[in-house]
Amino acid sequence: MEAVVVDAGSKLLKAGIAAPDQAPGLVMPSKMKLEVEEENQVADGAVVEEVHPVVRGFVKDWDAMEDLLSYVLYRNIGWEMGDEGQILFTEPLFTPKALREQLVQLMFEKFNVSGFYDSEQAVLSLYAVGRISGCTVDIGHGKIDIAPVCEGAVQHVASKRFEIGGTDLTNLFAQELKKSNPSVNIDISDVERLKEQYACCTEDQLAFEDIGSSCQPEKHTLPDGQVITIEKERYIVGEALFQPSILGLEDYGIVHQLVTSVSNVATEYHKQLLENTMLCGGTASMTGFEDRFQKEANLSASAIRPSLVKPPEYMPENLARHSAWLGGAILAKVVFPQNQHVTKGDYDETGPSIVHKKCF
Repeated sequence: MEAVVVDAGSKLLKAGIAAPDQAPGLVMPSKMKLEVEEENQVADGAVVEEVHPVVRGFVKDWDAMEDLLSYVLYRNIGWEMGDEGQILFTEPLFTPKALREQLVQLMFEKFNVSGFYDSEQAVLSLYAVGRISGCTVDIGHGKIDIAPVCEGAVQHVASKRFEIGGTDLTNLFAQELKKSNPSVNIDISDVERLKEQYACCTEDQLAFEDIGSSCQPEKHTLPDGQVITIEKERYIVGEALFQPSILGLEDYGIVHQLVTSVSNVATEYHKQLLENTMLCGGTASMTGFEDRFQKEANLSASAIRPSLVKPPEYMPENLARHSAWLGGAILAKVVFPQNQHVTKGDYDETGPSIVHKKCF
């Protein structure tokens, strides 16, 4: 049985049999619906609550995570009770040791897997483009991770994590749309879809500042029939990544953060890291973002300008969205056949702490 690869994010869970040149077989929301029956309430009147097991990259609700993985592995992947296979998880930057141990414990004690491995998303994303050294800028739903990677090892001292992400940009977009459409009530799920459809980046800051006088308004009809007008709001989402003050943050933009992160690594690695920069995450697929990022990089004061890695032609489209999962599929083809993974015997002998010795 082929190994399964799981990339569980705050917004989406990606899973599938390890196939390095194919997109994940399953992409679904990382959430569960829980029926909460209140006292004296009839069954069909139960209140349904949405539960999000993963918050800003890390598992926060292990019971919900177990239910979600059970649905994914048994109902979708096709595992059978008593005949579970091997599994590889992608791991966010700065995952606490306790969470790693809880995951390996869940897999062996609840799912009875025959083999386990996990690896950091930054490393896996670079594998997806044929690199073992470089720097990833991962703009996820709940966080932004910037991670220099040298010879397959994340340089944690130089890495940075920011507690902002796509969800914060969605909230910003909602605020801006409300200002220009005060009489319209827009559900946040509709705002999310509008962001994915309309949000884009201007070519530089000057173009953003001029956008008010040149932007053509566009009408959009919401599912409930309400009509909204979208103008310069579509550009503010991307601009916030280059001017965090738009989000109320006193910090530098994303390109400056990349350069300062790499500056904390030994000088001999700077060229290799900056010239192999990779953008990951759904937000990185925003129209115009890659061009704006490269233009800002070309204006950088750094002696070595960051340049973006181009994905191999044989890889699936939207590589940025699935890069960690694809890298995991590549790694799974190595660690399991070569017995570099955590086995049931390893786990029984050492316990959950074995994950720190065998998965690095």
